[in-house]
Amino acid sequence: MATVIPKVVASKVVAPKVIDRPYAPLEKKRLPAGRPRSWYVTHNRRLKAMRLAIALLDSGVYVAKQARNDEIRRTAELVGIRPPSDTTCRLVRDLMRTRR
Repeated sequence: MATVIPKVVASKVVAPKVIDRPYAPLEKKRLPAGRPRSWYVTHNRRLKAMRLAIALLDSGVYVAKQARNDEIRRTAELVGIRPPSDTTCRLVRDLMRTRR
């Protein structure tokens, strides 16, 4: 019987990619028509909360307890987003609390 000997393949070491150009947001698309107004309000609130959660994480706020309403609103001002409501601030904390 012939014995199969596996070949040793040299592993490649890949250097991490460096993004040397500024961030450019994706092109905006129109929202689908025909939905109730509450759907659009909720959708836009979730998008705003997600942008704020990402900005907070980038600034070093990793725990939802650290993200108080005033901290979230200060971050919104830095990023150039209108000040969020209390409901949006609560949604930001919920997004930060979510574990995957």
